[in-house]
Amino acid sequence: MAHQPKASLQSLSPTSPEEMMESFLVSYPSLCCVTLIIGWLVHWAYKWANPPCKGTLPPGSMGFPIVGETFQLFKQSPSIGIPSYYQQRLERYGTLFKTSLAGQRVVVSLDPEVNHFIFQEEGKLFRSWYPEATNNIFGKKSVTKFNANVHKFVRSFASKLFGVENLREVLIRELEDAIRQSFAAWAAKPSIEVKDGVADMIFDLVAKKMISMEPGESRELRKNFEDFFRGMLSFPIYFPGTLYYKCMKGRRNVHRILSDILKERLSTPGKKHGDIVDLLVEELRSEKPLIDENFAIDALAAILFGSFATASAALTIGFKFLTDNPKVVETLKEEHEIILKKREDKNSGFTWEEYKSLTFTTQVMNEITRMGNIAPGIFRKTLKDVQVNGYTIPAGWLVMISPMTVHLNPNFFEDPLKFNPWRWSTQDEAKQIAQKRNFMPFGGGIRLCLGADFSKLFISLFLHVLVTKYRWIEIKGGEVLRAAEMVIPQGYHIQLVPTS
Repeated sequence: MAHQPKASLQSLSPTSPEEMMESFLVSYPSLCCVTLIIGWLVHWAYKWANPPCKGTLPPGSMGFPIVGETFQLFKQSPSIGIPSYYQQRLERYGTLFKTSLAGQRVVVSLDPEVNHFIFQEEGKLFRSWYPEATNNIFGKKSVTKFNANVHKFVRSFASKLFGVENLREVLIRELEDAIRQSFAAWAAKPSIEVKDGVADMIFDLVAKKMISMEPGESRELRKNFEDFFRGMLSFPIYFPGTLYYKCMKGRRNVHRILSDILKERLSTPGKKHGDIVDLLVEELRSEKPLIDENFAIDALAAILFGSFATASAALTIGFKFLTDNPKVVETLKEEHEIILKKREDKNSGFTWEEYKSLTFTTQVMNEITRMGNIAPGIFRKTLKDVQVNGYTIPAGWLVMISPMTVHLNPNFFEDPLKFNPWRWSTQDEAKQIAQKRNFMPFGGGIRLCLGADFSKLFISLFLHVLVTKYRWIEIKGGEVLRAAEMVIPQGYHIQLVPTS
């Protein structure tokens, strides 16, 4: 057997006191650093979960640090009912709860009385505000400078296009012509995706009236808005592949196009185009303008986006509801055929008086916007600590109103998942008052959507031409899902067929 050498005495002897002390001196600072980091993380997580408040915060969870409950909010529910995110918190916390979305502290209101209070206290306790990503997409500087005088100016110039007087005197005819031309183009195709078709229909007209842009150019511009809606509540992480990155890329393109238009107009102020840009140029060249060029561009972009984004999605969902409810279509057709029979001139267009006489159409429109409300929410920011229902919402927090959740709550609307336009014809005065108070598809208060009257007229004219001249065949798509908004992931494709 080979002789195995003995281990040296040095290798077997215990570590010397000097080596032990040296090892301890090396490891102790590391241990202290790790302990401090862990302690700091625990403290930070505790502060995240328990934000400071001078009163009692509404119940709820702040979720994971930074991430909050953002991913839970956007989890899709395979139902047209209240999304699981809201339903779970409604059952657990009630109609008012705290959370964190995209890194921001938020109180969510699912209570119509609280919503009404928020709208009424605009400018005193609350101001219009948006999540960080939305502010960046539509211009953060413009939002922060949006004071009372600027708000008044914006509503004034927007009313030149969307105001009742212009709707009655000018747009009603132009809208009807645009809808008829678009439907004729739809009917010449084997199928049409409704949302894209409606969006083009609206955007072509609004871009012409606002910036004198022809349909070919305007459709290229509209493509840059496609990711805006989904990016409004995204994390503001500017990295290739993220939704926020796509939104900001679209914003740059929109900003460049509108900036070129505005610069050209400012260089030739004497040349008038009869559009909204003329009014902005006039203000920018005044002695003490309320706005600057960046604000003008951001305002144009926001109005262009708002003109088609919600209406096109709501009408797509409305199309699906009409397909599934032929009795509603028949009743609509009867109302509009009566209008046609009463006309002395059979070739005359739709009149303002006819529009205001519509009863069932208004009920259908209410039901479409009640069930198809597609906005993620309406946002406000607290200007000071606000007391609501025994709770305190700290100054600087966001408040998110969810009209969709109110509209689908059986405590506020009977059998809310049933598409039932006749609910709006109730003779019960108490029900009428409650329905009106709980119904907020266009927001409320002094910040009521600028395009509310425009949207109502457009939907009414859309239905008028549709049921009097066409029928349609469902081709594919139409599956409806809920998340923070109502979505049709596969789109909705139909074939439009003339009836005569």
